Amino acid sequence: MPILEVEHICKSFEHTEVLKDISFSLEKGQVVSIIGSSGSGKTTLLRCLNFLERPDKGILRVNGEVLFDGDDPLTMQESEIRKKRLHFGLVFQSFNLFPQYTAMENVMLAKELLAKQQPDYKAKKKEIHEEIEEQAKSLLNQMGLSDRRNNYPHQLSGGQCQRVAIARALALQPDILCFDEPTSALDPELTGEVLRVIRELADQNTTMIIVTHEMAFARDVANQVIFMDDGYILEQGDPQQVFEHPKEERTRQFLSRFTQG
Repeated sequence: MPILEVEHICKSFEHTEVLKDISFSLEKGQVVSIIGSSGSGKTTLLRCLNFLERPDKGILRVNGEVLFDGDDPLTMQESEIRKKRLHFGLVFQSFNLFPQYTAMENVMLAKELLAKQQPDYKAKKKEIHEEIEEQAKSLLNQMGLSDRRNNYPHQLSGGQCQRVAIARALALQPDILCFDEPTSALDPELTGEVLRVIRELADQNTTMIIVTHEMAFARDVANQVIFMDDGYILEQGDPQQVFEHPKEERTRQFLSRFTQG
């Protein structure tokens, strides 16, 4: 059974159709790279998966559980949607770290807020805090930031901030980790360190959806590549098929632009 099933997702903003009948699936441990020109709907798709936007139509399933059904109003209640977001972790283009918190505090914050909702939190407060703290230290160490955990975002490079953001997303142990152009806000010399972390996560069989303009990275790290154009999935398949033997002329034109520069 696929870990993620996306069926006939549609999304419009006023009279503009942004997503048009989007369907795909993802197996546990796989990586899908989503490529396409700006404005093709890639980021909107990620935002719909994370419930930052609500689709107008379609069905989303994770591990066989229906998280959203456009024909069932019960799946659109806000209280339920907050729980469903926990299936996904999202790493934004511009980090979105809280500037008033250290790297460590940024990674710990969401887990601590969730812990406070547990009925036994007061009785186990110290034990829970120590557990969350140890997890945050381990994640920052995994990101190569053990010596930066007490730094604030303004004291970190862009690449370091993005790695803190990845650690923060991993802290809630999501089923699927999503990246929205994770290197687009970085200087070229900092891009490599973030891509290296993502590649290591792929090697650890982390299930991921990556929206990216890094074509070589998309080809090398993904099990599946999706090419979006004008709100549609125009082409999808394994990297060799999409990059070396595309079926659609629009795909060939898009890839040719990147090959040429």
